Amino acid sequence: MAKVKRFQVSLKVIWGSSIALAILASVPKLFDTGSTPGDIIINSSITLMFSIFIWYYNIYSLPKFSAQRTNKSLFNWKLLLSVVMGILLMVILVIAHQELFQVSKMDAPIMFELRGILINLIVYMFLHLLFQNYQTQQMGVELERTKAVNLGAQYELLKQQVNPHFLFNSLNTLKSMVDMKDPHSSDFILKLSDFYRFTLESRKMDLIPLREEIQILDSYIYLLKARFEDGFEVVNEIDQKQYDSAIPPFSLQLLIENCIKHNVVSLDKPLKIRLYTENEFLVVENPIQLKRGILSTGVGLDNINQRFMHLVHKEIEIDKTETIFKVKIPLIYDYHNN
Repeated sequence: MAKVKRFQVSLKVIWGSSIALAILASVPKLFDTGSTPGDIIINSSITLMFSIFIWYYNIYSLPKFSAQRTNKSLFNWKLLLSVVMGILLMVILVIAHQELFQVSKMDAPIMFELRGILINLIVYMFLHLLFQNYQTQQMGVELERTKAVNLGAQYELLKQQVNPHFLFNSLNTLKSMVDMKDPHSSDFILKLSDFYRFTLESRKMDLIPLREEIQILDSYIYLLKARFEDGFEVVNEIDQKQYDSAIPPFSLQLLIENCIKHNVVSLDKPLKIRLYTENEFLVVENPIQLKRGILSTGVGLDNINQRFMHLVHKEIEIDKTETIFKVKIPLIYDYHNN
């Protein structure tokens, strides 16, 4: 995932605006015949130091970027705190300059306080205007990235749902069954029809109940069993209390397909896949018996993970030992389809 661009304010803006405010504060002194160059410098330096502090204090107090906008009450509270801090700082700066430099003539303390409040408000409002603009841009970037990821995941899902290799293998299996006059040929045709009907009905849905996903999976497993016979087995140990939860459609089919793709499936070395629930996760577990020459790209698991991240902001979990491979997918209880 791409890192969020950090919010920054240019040093030219901070120092340039602070120097400009310091110069503006000295303008009235230029027309005051009683003011000396030292008085002008002291007044300007107070404004300069105050402005720089206010800039950095408000930048430091900004919240980190998130998908939610800044709470209005928090905004008001931070503004009040900034003003109070500004008043205290201005008092300290004025007293410090009077004690250190023994200035012959300075503005009344109330004038410095009013000037400080005005500077504080200007900096605060300008900075938050920049920050709100930054948040809007970042949310736009995040939205576009999410849309792109979702479109890619949906496209990959569609390719997996109407997998030409699976269809080709299924038709070859059907041909062999017909040639052998297998009495289960008609059942195989019905299961193949059911599977692709489920595919067409579910492909536009974001989530489906787990019980419906199990029905799709049963048809899929029947077709695979006709091909691999006793070299392939799926043991369903899912707690039926979890059947009312939901997952993205064809998640289990993709995980089973992923197991077959990377592992040996044969009568000599059967592949046994377990399905069970663990806390609020559904676990797909298989023994590791990798095929030779097969390199995992992680595309299938990444596709499923992106869909969960997009829909419920949760990630799948992968546990791997030397002999066992587990994929845990979150079960979703509060859901609706768009």
